[in-house]
Amino acid sequence: MKRYGGPEVVVMDKLRSYGAAMKVVSNADRQETGRWVNNRAENSHVPFRRRERAMLRLRRMRCLQKFAAVHSPVHNHFNQERHFYSRDNFKFNRTAALTEWRQLLSA
Repeated sequence: MKRYGGPEVVVMDKLRSYGAAMKVVSNADRQETGRWVNNRAENSHVPFRRRERAMLRLRRMRCLQKFAAVHSPVHNHFNQERHFYSRDNFKFNRTAALTEWRQLLSA
């Protein structure tokens, strides 16, 4: 922020706590809230929200950290993004991922 300066506009939800925090920091005039203004920020958080929803069941911080450390690599290994490939290619990639996973577990 030293190099580029502060933001001209801060886009956020309409939660009251955000507005109160912006007043404390004296940036209330830069706050922008609107019905669809926050869509870009919220859509970028979708994978994180999916992990966060799964984490809600965990009670202790240590369990949460263990889950977060393991979840992303495993999810990335099996997430084949099916809509990018033909069915045959998808099945081949899925089988290869499962074979590699079984090799990792047996070692």
